[in-house]
Amino acid sequence: MSALPQTTKIDETVPFDILNPNWSACRQTEVLGAAKIVSPGQLIFDTTDGPFHITTLENGVRLNLGPHDKPDYGILDGNPVPVPAEIKQTDSETIISWGWFTLTVRHQPMAIDFHRSDGPILESARDGHFVREFRLPPFARVDKGWLVNFDLTSQEPVYGLGEKWGPLDKRGQLVHSYTHDALGVNSERSYKNCPFAWSPAGWGIFVHTPAPVLHAIGFSQWSHRAYGLLVEDEALDLFLICGKTPERILERYTRLTGRPAMPPLWSLGAILSKAYYQTPAEFLEAARTVRTYGMPCDTITFDGRAWQDTDTRFHFDFDPKRFDDPKAIIDQVKEMGFHVCCWEYPLVSVNSPIYDELSEKGYFLTDRRTDLPYRYEWDMEPFGQVLTPLPDSSLIDFTNPAAYDWWRDQHKDLFALGVDMIKSDFGEQVELDCKAFNGDTGHRLHNVYPLLYNRCVYEASEMYSPEGACLLARAGWAGSQRYPAQWGGDPQADWEGLAASLRGGLSWANTGAACYATDIGGFYGDTRDAELFVRWTQAAVFSSHMRFHGIGDRAPWSYGERAANAVMAALKLRYRFLPYLWRTLQTACETGLPVQRPMAVAFPDDPAAWSFELQFMFGPDILVSPIVRSQGIGKTYLPAGNWRHLVTNELVAGGRVINQQLDLESMAVYVKEGATIPFGPSVQHTGQIGDTPLIEESCKY
Repeated sequence: MSALPQTTKIDETVPFDILNPNWSACRQTEVLGAAKIVSPGQLIFDTTDGPFHITTLENGVRLNLGPHDKPDYGILDGNPVPVPAEIKQTDSETIISWGWFTLTVRHQPMAIDFHRSDGPILESARDGHFVREFRLPPFARVDKGWLVNFDLTSQEPVYGLGEKWGPLDKRGQLVHSYTHDALGVNSERSYKNCPFAWSPAGWGIFVHTPAPVLHAIGFSQWSHRAYGLLVEDEALDLFLICGKTPERILERYTRLTGRPAMPPLWSLGAILSKAYYQTPAEFLEAARTVRTYGMPCDTITFDGRAWQDTDTRFHFDFDPKRFDDPKAIIDQVKEMGFHVCCWEYPLVSVNSPIYDELSEKGYFLTDRRTDLPYRYEWDMEPFGQVLTPLPDSSLIDFTNPAAYDWWRDQHKDLFALGVDMIKSDFGEQVELDCKAFNGDTGHRLHNVYPLLYNRCVYEASEMYSPEGACLLARAGWAGSQRYPAQWGGDPQADWEGLAASLRGGLSWANTGAACYATDIGGFYGDTRDAELFVRWTQAAVFSSHMRFHGIGDRAPWSYGERAANAVMAALKLRYRFLPYLWRTLQTACETGLPVQRPMAVAFPDDPAAWSFELQFMFGPDILVSPIVRSQGIGKTYLPAGNWRHLVTNELVAGGRVINQQLDLESMAVYVKEGATIPFGPSVQHTGQIGDTPLIEESCKY
């Protein structure tokens, strides 16, 4: 049989249909000539789509294709150091070798094979076609940006990609790395996105870009056997990371994009909040009631409308109509042993007293069509009786150094007043027609804006908070894990809202983020389900940070006596766990290993464990299996080895699934036999301890 003709190539990029791609119309990138050696670990090819830079790294390789003249926004935490490599070239391929690694670049069309001495790590997709070698182009330029396709083997799971509410294993999914005000946890949309994914097979892929990225991960409408990437940027910048375990991959990814600084001890205590305390008297009464009931609690929150006037926010002053002396209010709650958290967002109402001044100084993002401050018009659908409509607002331009410094420094007086922490809400509102001081438009700025915003607020707390640097942020992008902590947005107050919130936190952990909290009890749709509230609290005990929040009262006693008692018991356990949590956070800051470790991270050699996606390891020794159904019904998978129940000390053999129905006060929490867990004293707040945890006793299980 004679060879079939190749599909005719076209010279320009073509419109790309995401759900029904026409692969034959995609012009595949080709190498033009031999590589030029820039340095011992860097070389460059000419290609049909621009310069192709390769940088060999200690545990991976960096691939750059196309022009690189746009802002990078400090997503990387420093510059990776090249490792010297040996290069062999022929007309058809170039072989680059360093350490244990080999990268083979095939020239026409351009494709890669990235190998370790013991086998392949990542290869261009081998999804073939009867007519042409590659059905999916290994590399191609299209109208939306860049296409890249890598091989997946059958049943190979893929994890990461930020906070996503569905299955942790993204195999079979079409995932969009694009930050949204998701208005819940019930769809693919999420607040914290990150174009970094990894597999227990030993590889990680990080797309270094602020632009939108589409991931077709064994997505059958593209290919069930490939991982396809559509990167909507002018340049393609990929890091291929090698690690024999998920722990190593996360360590290497966070080495690139950063790790958190240690949060202050008090931030690990319970945070009480609601949407919202309407008057100073209500705020003070909530604080007094917490102490009256003996609820362990460290922080109480002024949410948005609790301290800001809706029509004029945001500015840095308490609403004068309700607060004639805000310091007196703050001083009173501090005398009760509380820290104070205040809400903010990076938008300024057109009715704000500072709007005209900021506009004249050029501190807002502008409208690229008019060069006037961009006016963000709020979608009215989410607003109602509690969440009242907001006026048009403009967004602070954090690419403008003067605006950045001004926003950061405005926190000085707020911290001097006694505020200890900022809840940095929103940040997802940059739209396509926005234009920034640095020349970028909303397309590239949208995703990275939360990173800039939260970096600014975190720096303010570093500079001005006497109680230590931390924040509680909603939106995020690659690198946001450097600024602890984040929380999971606005979940529905039902069992699936709880389950999705757990998956969101664990998916964020799979992306190298150590610190996370959820809205205990759910944010909206509360039906006063006492059982749900208790189970949500019990799960939150085993996260880095824990916060009670939602529309309506989230105080434990508002759910009835039995629920209040169960929640109090869980909170007392939380505070006794502080030495163990502190030690686990120190590890996270040093290595990037999260506090909540999904089963695929904690047990990479036990594939049976990976499907139990709501379970996790809390630190190295404690397995947590949250109850996410009514009547205490659940299943727990215990990996091989012996385990002991945290409370009863009952010895349980692992390597099996346990069916259970637990009473409201009981939790499915197990400790590895032989582990020693440090416990602290039972206290009402960390002010009774100090700046570091006290160990009252150490229990060997």
